[in-house]
Amino acid sequence: MKQPRHLLVEVIGKRTLEVLDSKKLVAEIAAYLLAENRVDELESILRDVIEYRANHSIVEANVISAHKLVDRIRSDVVDLLKQEYPKAEAIVVSEKIDPQVVGGIRVVLPNQQLDMTVRSKLSNFKRLAMSGKE
Repeated sequence: MKQPRHLLVEVIGKRTLEVLDSKKLVAEIAAYLLAENRVDELESILRDVIEYRANHSIVEANVISAHKLVDRIRSDVVDLLKQEYPKAEAIVVSEKIDPQVVGGIRVVLPNQQLDMTVRSKLSNFKRLAMSGKE
């Protein structure tokens, strides 16, 4: 019998609170979903599990940039996340290189993102210029 997604997320979330390696977490969830013939739900379940973990003191963020993060930027991102989630016991930052990002970074969390890329800033500037504001 197919388990409801919210129950599945809670069970996976509870069992993975000790896991800080997101790649291992994804592999374990994918293996279960493959066995249950629910692979098409991987992205949504993973997002919900990451949100569950954030609500239980493990904050995970993906940082997307054009180049590998230097230590100072990584540290700034962790500090920003600590300010946003002061009760977090663990903060996990994963990096993703995207050559389409001209400059800056985008910090992605399950339900929010902070886009500090050049493209985003240019889009905001263009939107403001088109509306007649300076």
